[in-house]
Amino acid sequence: MKPIFADLHIHIGRTDNGTPVKISGSRNLSFYNIAKEASERKGIELIGIIDCHSPAVQEDMIRYLDAGEMSEVSGGGIRYQQTTVLLGCELEVKEEHTGPAHLLVYFPDLSTMQKWTAWHRRHVKNITLSSQRTYAPAREIQQVVYELGGVMIPAHIFTPHKSLYGSCTDRLESVLDPILIEAVELGLSADTRMAGYLSELDRYPFITNSDAHSLGKIGREYNLLRMEEASFDEWLKALRGEGDRGIIANYGLNPLLGKYHRTYCLNCGTIIDDPETVVGRCSYCGSTKITSGVMDRIRDIADRDEPKVDPSRPPYHYQIPLDFIPGLGKRTLALLMERFGTEMNILHRVPEAELIEAVGEKLSRYIIQARQGTLDISTGGGGKYGKVQTES
Repeated sequence: MKPIFADLHIHIGRTDNGTPVKISGSRNLSFYNIAKEASERKGIELIGIIDCHSPAVQEDMIRYLDAGEMSEVSGGGIRYQQTTVLLGCELEVKEEHTGPAHLLVYFPDLSTMQKWTAWHRRHVKNITLSSQRTYAPAREIQQVVYELGGVMIPAHIFTPHKSLYGSCTDRLESVLDPILIEAVELGLSADTRMAGYLSELDRYPFITNSDAHSLGKIGREYNLLRMEEASFDEWLKALRGEGDRGIIANYGLNPLLGKYHRTYCLNCGTIIDDPETVVGRCSYCGSTKITSGVMDRIRDIADRDEPKVDPSRPPYHYQIPLDFIPGLGKRTLALLMERFGTEMNILHRVPEAELIEAVGEKLSRYIIQARQGTLDISTGGGGKYGKVQTES
């Protein structure tokens, strides 16, 4: 067994020939560039690319496999250098009398993904694009995924836009079959403790992923898994805790940094950061034109007065990405990367003395505080990230 870093929610912006996939994604987010970034710069051994249902993306994958630049892993996935790609798809469901919600599905190999594409194209308007509305009942979709040997995970479950609890339902079982869910993705504005307000989540492992729309955002949230190798089969065993496999830790933004942590007033542009109340209107201007924050939404639908977290759950570490650290610009990051190899090395492994030697005491202190989750931050909301507070 060995520890493996995993980020399982990364979008493709364009294919190699420029075909759009995720319209809001960066143009250089291609299948190859994602694998290369994860392996050579980020140091992430397992990544989930969740637009692999697109036939245009599959053409890129086949080309790299045929050229020998990538190879299929016997246990599932596609290997590029030190990184295995899990093949995934993000889709949108909307039941009658509910709002929309995004779901993640993963399959062990390209041939199975192609079978999913054949079924999926009959239920979407544009099979090439990412995160398409799937016109089929959610439970039927779950059954199809299960019969193909796939895995379903609700995506960023608390965010106010297109998520299970944020915009769809108060209870998971009213939309999905609880048995056919392997895990839930917390999203950038929530952590393990916050999820502990909902008892129906006690049965599921939690995963933390970047939902990256650019290469630089890969690894802003990730998981540390214990597995024999980076493959689909081993990942599934880690989710289920089979043998000695499992989730060692979740690494994510402090929820205060998330874009939707607290409720935001669309009228006066104020983040309503009151930990004691759930708000229905702005406490500053009185407007009801508000975007409900994740913390406020959780408290609104909670079936517990206090969160309950089983001691056996893996720890959730607040991890500040390097690009959030004050004063760490592109030139300094390039210097650190040249010396220490990958972002995972910088964030987890490089001794403080070596960081000081490379970039000085002040910046090194920020990196160590980011590693320890002790940087001071201001609260995010309304689509705006929180900020790391600098010394006065």
